[in-house]
Amino acid sequence: MTTRVEQVMGLPISLDLRDDGDFAEIVDEVFAWFRDVDARFSPFKADSEVSRYDRGELTAAGLTDDLLEVLELCAYYEQLSGGAFRARLPGRGLDPCAVVKGWAVQRAADMLKAEGATTFCLNAGGDVVTAGEPEPGRPWRVGIRHPEQPLAVCAVLESRNGAIATSAAYERGSHIVDGRSGTPATGLMSVTIVAGDLVTADALATAAFAMGAEGITWAADRPDCEILIVDDSRRVHRTAGLALASGEAGRPRASARAS
Repeated sequence: MTTRVEQVMGLPISLDLRDDGDFAEIVDEVFAWFRDVDARFSPFKADSEVSRYDRGELTAAGLTDDLLEVLELCAYYEQLSGGAFRARLPGRGLDPCAVVKGWAVQRAADMLKAEGATTFCLNAGGDVVTAGEPEPGRPWRVGIRHPEQPLAVCAVLESRNGAIATSAAYERGSHIVDGRSGTPATGLMSVTIVAGDLVTADALATAAFAMGAEGITWAADRPDCEILIVDDSRRVHRTAGLALASGEAGRPRASARAS
């Protein structure tokens, strides 16, 4: 068993690895990867690849394959959301963070699996990738933070070999902007997406939140995804396939950590 928590990319990233054996080297590599992603992709660091490209100091032909992949993902979700999701807003610089976090954490999970890890929970500020079961027949249980009560959760989800991402305004205020209007998104308090990978879950959660009320149906219509959305009238919307932990739905708890 291995556990580690580090503050990277401006948020706490934790790993709970339940496999036996020596995984120290790959765990070191995973957290080194996060530090590298922060250095290269942060729009808040003047010397990052993203910032240098945004200032015109790098051409598209000179970008790394990693950044090209991230930009392609940004373009895909911009098109999919009808422009509600945008990495570049009028009057602002390039900011691919809404894709980078999910992409980086999913890559880290794939690194762990490639080295033989089968049972773990990787949590980046509430966006989670899980693998296996911490106990036979018992999936990982992931608390979804209550949008108005910071010390409570509004639901607990079960997860095996999947990803869960939540977009909301409770940590950073109205930071999600509807790219179609250039104004802060309204209509929703919290959007949680469950998908097979965190790239999909994280980008869809951000896009749906940016779309406002119309994002509820839009997100529910995405293939191979489940939703848990709280609108600004405090109504809860969820798809039938959402894996709620038995007896836990809607029950406030003191912690939103995966277990």
